[in-house]
Formats: sequence, structure tokens, C-alpha cells
Amino acid sequence: MKGETAASLAVHLPVAAQSSLDRLVDLGVRAERLGYGRVWLPETWGRDAVTTLALLSARTERIGLGSSLFTVYSRSPALVGQTAATLQEAAGGRFRVGLGPSGPAVVERWHGVDFERPLRRTREYVDIVRQVLSGERVSYDGDCFELDGFRLRCDPPETPPPVDVGGMGPKAVELAGRFADGWHAIMCSPDGLRSRFDDLERGASLGGRAVDDVRTTLVLPCAVSERAEHARRLVTAHVAFYVGGMGTFYRDALERQGYPVASAHAAWQDGDRDAARDVAETFVDDLAVSGTPDDAQAALARFRAVDGLDEVAIAFPRGATVNDIETTMRVLSPESSGRNRRT
Repeated sequence: MKGETAASLAVHLPVAAQSSLDRLVDLGVRAERLGYGRVWLPETWGRDAVTTLALLSARTERIGLGSSLFTVYSRSPALVGQTAATLQEAAGGRFRVGLGPSGPAVVERWHGVDFERPLRRTREYVDIVRQVLSGERVSYDGDCFELDGFRLRCDPPETPPPVDVGGMGPKAVELAGRFADGWHAIMCSPDGLRSRFDDLERGASLGGRAVDDVRTTLVLPCAVSERAEHARRLVTAHVAFYVGGMGTFYRDALERQGYPVASAHAAWQDGDRDAARDVAETFVDDLAVSGTPDDAQAALARFRAVDGLDEVAIAFPRGATVNDIETTMRVLSPESSGRNRRT
């Protein structure tokens, strides 16, 4: 696999608890000052990622930037290619595009689009985005998209941004290993990651390449506080929401890892949030980092040590305040956690 050094550290910017766009961008600027290697920005149903990443590209100088993730149901694949080319230009070559299907709850209830053929659609997006970024005429005959006759109407990036894919199930991870430049994992324990690495390696083999060529990133919920129980409540509520409030997508992913989440999902659907959180608390330490600074740094080190993992993206629970976020970023920063990282 990829060696014995600790995975590098990135920041996965929050989608909640930010009073303004300027405040959100400030967190990315702070991440650069703290020595993080990259800022990832998710896109759910709040501020859009493109505007925010463009502002970040203007206000930062060194830190890598990336989308984690653009859903493959909200923009056409050609538009994602155009956007990736533009952000790569704006960021001076620091951009990395992340794509994924998201889940049916967001796709159908927010975007109003049927959640159909998510794996095939993701595969075609990867192909088309790369064609757009090449600067050549896009000609594609797929199951979901048929395109022909146009090319990017500006110079393509001198260095095309890598194209990453998010995935949770075995086939989705295999797809990332076979076709993408990187894989983004979410809601994975260290053992769950190791199981998915088998799928990633199988996909890389099918694609005729080494699994070491696929950069792996874990999006990891983290909360640090001198009040350890406060931090633990934040990550527990976060996990419970994803298990119970986001359809069956995350529930199924955690069931594959062996966690008893069916009762948490049922309790949440019945309106009993406390019962859902009680179940999530029994396994939250396998999926998140929380506690005092010393405890959180030790927990983070356990994830960073997973062989085959290139990067841990520090993410923040939905209920985290600005102070919670800033404390967590500072305590878990590369300078505080040690500088033994992968490039």
C-alpha cells in the first residue's frame, strides 16, 4: 500500500453555523495559516461551492482547494468540466474536483431529480469532465449522456485538475479505483476503511493500474472541547442525523460495516431523536473524533495511521458553533498533530 507515514490533514469546511459567506471563507484562510494541505468544500443545500471556492482561490496562496463533492445530478457534466477548468485557472493549479451521486434524499427532495443509475452516471461524469478539461472536442456516446460538436471555448488548464469520486458501497468504491484519481470516504471506521480498500484495489486492478495511484481521503467528523461531553454530544448528534434523517443511504453503509443502526433509523423516523442518539453513542467513537485536546489528538492519530489512507479531512458536526470549529481546527492542525504527512 502507500507506506507507513501518517495521512496528511485537510479541512472539510462546514455547511452550517456560518453567519456569512465572508465568515466561511475566513475559515479556509485560517486553514492555510494553520498548515492544512487542502480545503474541501461540500455542497448540500446551503451556500454553493463554486462561488465559495472562487473567493477562496483569491484569498489564499498555497493551500489546495477542492469540491467534496459536486453532485452529479445538479449540474451537467460539461458544466462541471467548465467549472473545474475555471477554478483551476483561478487557483493557479491548486484545484481538485470531487464528484459523487450524493443520496436520494438530497437529489430527489432538493434538486427534484430522480436518483437513477448513480454509479453509471458518476462514471460518465468522470469521462466527460476529463474530455472537457483536455481541450479537445467532446464526443461521448454513453447510457446517460450523448454529446458531440463542442470543445472548451478557452485554453484548457496546463495541468488538468485531478478528478475524485465519493462512494460508500463496494461497487462505488470499485468505480473510484477503476476510473478516478481519488476516492472520498465518509462515515467509515478504520476497519470499514480497510474493507473498502479491498474494493478500491479490485477496481484499480480492473483499470490496469496500481491502487497507489488513487488518492484516498476520509471525511472525518471532529469536535474538540475542554468539556469532553460537549464534544461527544456534537459528534453523536451528527452521526444520528445522518443515520436517521438522510434516508437509508448512510444507514445501509453503516450496516455493511456491522453497526446496529436500524433501530436508530427507526427511532429518528418516529420522531424520537434522543433514542436515535443513544444508539449512535454506542459506536460513535469508531466514526468520529471528539473529546479534550489530548484525547482528540490521540483519536485522530488512530485514523491517520490506517495503511492506505492518504488524507484525513477534518469535518465539523452540524451543531458546532464558530468557537467549536475554530478550537477543533487549531487543536488538530498539522502543527499541533505533528508534521509526519504524506505528499
